[in-house]
Amino acid sequence: MRVKEKKAKGPTALIGWSLPIMEAADRLNMPFVVVGPPSCEDYAKKYDLPFVGWDFDRWNKEVPMAQRYQQSEELYNQLKEHKTELAVPLFEETVEWAGALNARFREDPRIFYHSLLFRHKARMKRRAQIGGLKVGVFEEGNNKDEVKEFFKRINDVHMKLKDDEFEPIHIKPFDRAGAAGHRLIRSENDIEEKLNDNNFPCLMESHLDGVEVSCEVFIHKGKIKFLNITEYVVFGYSMMAPPSPEIEKKRPQIREACQQLIDAFNIEYGVIHPEFFLAEDGRINFGEVAYRVAGGHIYELMQRTYDFNPFEGHLLCCDPNTTEEELDDFFPDETKPNGHAGSLLVYPRVKYIQGLNIPEELEEHPGFDRHNMFTPIERKTPDREGYGNHHGTVFFYHQDCEQVKQPLRDFVEHDFYV
Repeated sequence: MRVKEKKAKGPTALIGWSLPIMEAADRLNMPFVVVGPPSCEDYAKKYDLPFVGWDFDRWNKEVPMAQRYQQSEELYNQLKEHKTELAVPLFEETVEWAGALNARFREDPRIFYHSLLFRHKARMKRRAQIGGLKVGVFEEGNNKDEVKEFFKRINDVHMKLKDDEFEPIHIKPFDRAGAAGHRLIRSENDIEEKLNDNNFPCLMESHLDGVEVSCEVFIHKGKIKFLNITEYVVFGYSMMAPPSPEIEKKRPQIREACQQLIDAFNIEYGVIHPEFFLAEDGRINFGEVAYRVAGGHIYELMQRTYDFNPFEGHLLCCDPNTTEEELDDFFPDETKPNGHAGSLLVYPRVKYIQGLNIPEELEEHPGFDRHNMFTPIERKTPDREGYGNHHGTVFFYHQDCEQVKQPLRDFVEHDFYV
């Protein structure tokens, strides 16, 4: 689906390097300037892309998160030379920088502090709890002793005795995306073996049972314009959109929880990526929320099953000038997908990659769509934190969700890289 070409105005700052979002802006005739790592400057010059270099890795290491508003003045002045009016964050590490820039564009520092709600997991949990969402028990931790005390208190209320299997807790860094830095603690020995000084300060939280799903919520003027629900088939490895029928039946309740989240966080424009746990008793518990493009190729799955470009939708929803008519014409009916699509993220289990091992039963499977794996030039695989960066993806598509879910489970343990 296409929208009318937008009237020329000051360019949008795309905070982070993403070719799909640049292509989407170009199709929408939306002027933009890319704020990306200095290493991308030569590419930008080659293809005549408006570009401002900003070393996110360096500044994120040197400047504490709460002080990045002050540090953003230099970047703001460079963007003002381009007559920029809006900043859109694309990745986790760019959210507060976009917030700082938008605070300057609109002369309202609260916009920056609002962006920190999405980057500091303890602040995020407190805001959700104040807004009435159901969350687990959580505290901030500064050392191993505090983790031990939290672990003990959680298991005390579960009435776990010495010989019982203990209730797990989760340790998460405040500001990391995905599973980076996430530690599952099942015993006091885990605290000693899995944690070190680099894990602190952290969020400590109780374990939430249930099926985990993510939502990709397109918002304009505080209202949901489109809701995608992604089922995590094997967490960290495989996902499917839209979800299985048993989850799809809960769309009205999930939509209600998303709107409650939007209201609790006072979100007006953009796309959020919340995660929820669907308990067997019908409760929907809030996990966390991001304000950026979803990972795991979820936008590609959405495009395959709903026949629209989510990157374009992302930009349209971030722009306060987009009209209701444009949005109504752009987004499809979220309850009428044309099938199910899945992605399997592939992580090498070998230290040195010799080649690929693609089984015939995969390529002959009714749900198999394509893969983008190849033997890399750099054969040594990097150390992984969390799930690390995947080295390719296998895509599935079928009208029958089981023809997608089954291979997403079956091939998780297959060694594609040997």
